[in-house]
Amino acid sequence: MVLISPSMLSCDFAKMGEQTKKVSDCGADMIHLDIMDGIFVPNITFGAPIIKAVRKYSDKIFDVHLMINDPIKYIEDFKNAGADIITFHYESISDVEETIDKIRSLGMKASLSIKPNTPSKDIFPYLDKLDMVLVMTVEPGFGGQSFMGNMIPKIEELRDEIERRNLDVLIQADGGIGKDNMKLLYDAGVRCFAVGSSVFKADDMEKAIDELKKSAKDI
Repeated sequence: MVLISPSMLSCDFAKMGEQTKKVSDCGADMIHLDIMDGIFVPNITFGAPIIKAVRKYSDKIFDVHLMINDPIKYIEDFKNAGADIITFHYESISDVEETIDKIRSLGMKASLSIKPNTPSKDIFPYLDKLDMVLVMTVEPGFGGQSFMGNMIPKIEELRDEIERRNLDVLIQADGGIGKDNMKLLYDAGVRCFAVGSSVFKADDMEKAIDELKKSAKDI
């Protein structure tokens, strides 16, 4: 299984609805939506009203990544906007278990993310309540950064712990992902890839998504 979740952070914001539809039609498995508040990370993107506005352009899974300081306050807003999966950060100030419970109580899938300096073992206690884990392979906050290869051991540790406990938890990676590192990530245990520039800067989105999937398995 290789799931591609194109990150709308790399799209043309002036054509966000149109590009949501286009990338959906070109083979995206999910739509990755990065929410930044200018506090948790040094950038501001968009919020729930924008997600609600583009929701009508796609029936794909909306994979909403909250890079915000106190995510539990906004879970219901993002549910109402059309989120299917909510990822929040272990490093945020919200209580981790309460936030997971809030997400699941509203019928969404719960995902927990870790920054590059956070050890994977820190989130082991929560794995049995999660649907997905997102390992950041860049420092969160801006698109177009270079992939950090030293995140691979963290991904492998997560994979091994998930397998050891026989859990059904998807591993996602986000940051600097392209054809040159898809197989490395896939072999480490990643099955869901948040990809920005490699899709949105491509001349042919459909071909780019197809090639990314093939490169993961070195087809």
